[in-house]
Amino acid sequence: MHGWLILDKPVGIGSTEAVSAVKRALRAGGYAKVKVGHGGTLDPLASGVLPIALGEATKLAGRLLDSDKVYAFTICLGETTDTLDAEGSVTARSDTFVEGAKVEDVLVEFLGPIEQAPPAFSALKVDGKRAYDLARAGADVVLATRSVTIHDLTYVAWWNEGADRQFVTLEAHVSKGTYIRSLARDVALALGTVGHVTYLRRTRAGPFGLAHAISLDKLREAAKARELEHHLLPLRAGLDDIPALSLTPDQAGALRQGRVLAGITADDGLHFALLDDVPVALVAVRDREVRVERGFNLSTMSQEPS
Repeated sequence: MHGWLILDKPVGIGSTEAVSAVKRALRAGGYAKVKVGHGGTLDPLASGVLPIALGEATKLAGRLLDSDKVYAFTICLGETTDTLDAEGSVTARSDTFVEGAKVEDVLVEFLGPIEQAPPAFSALKVDGKRAYDLARAGADVVLATRSVTIHDLTYVAWWNEGADRQFVTLEAHVSKGTYIRSLARDVALALGTVGHVTYLRRTRAGPFGLAHAISLDKLREAAKARELEHHLLPLRAGLDDIPALSLTPDQAGALRQGRVLAGITADDGLHFALLDDVPVALVAVRDREVRVERGFNLSTMSQEPS
């Protein structure tokens, strides 16, 4: 089992718990023991796309941490919390009434590269300690701003509940390191009010979208029926933005031994090296030389799906 299971993670469990649930499903289905990892943390209060790497695909999970993500999220305007989401305690309120048309006007301010202050309740470390641990202990946590990129920020819907609370749903295509809770906070401030996230759903992580995703329940059912392979995407699905490089058997053998290939006609940059249809390595090409970045321990008998 080498490849990707794309989980539609439910609200209420974290990424590590989701990995444990996949391991249990594999055991329940009688599958051979295999490495399992995830391709990007998704908070317990968020749902949606969580790529789960199996076998040799775990060597590529780190690349997904650097990939763009797409989120749909709802902001409650007029009320903010210490965690910037619905789980926290209310820390401020505003009676400013915001209309939907005004929301669309401010979104353009956030497009492109921006400086963003992460939430105090985050997993970032301050003097070796997690920020959320310090925040829960009552410390005044101030985190340095970081550069992120908002590729797209789209207005989806608006509604109000009474005179003092409005809700707006947005969709954001963002770079790695972007905190949606911080983005929601900053959009609310730009509207002259305060706000916090009440709904968060990841609809895409790198090359994987909801069309690829299955629920935990369906995953368990497929594992018990020994049909999990039907939901397993090939290892190369995580590298769909990288060109393939076809190898001869001798070249594949050399790369598997860690040797450098010379005189290769290919553009500089990363390539996905294949022997026939079997992944050999993620390689870097420079000046017609090919060096291994990540080697894969696969053979023609491996169970990587096509």
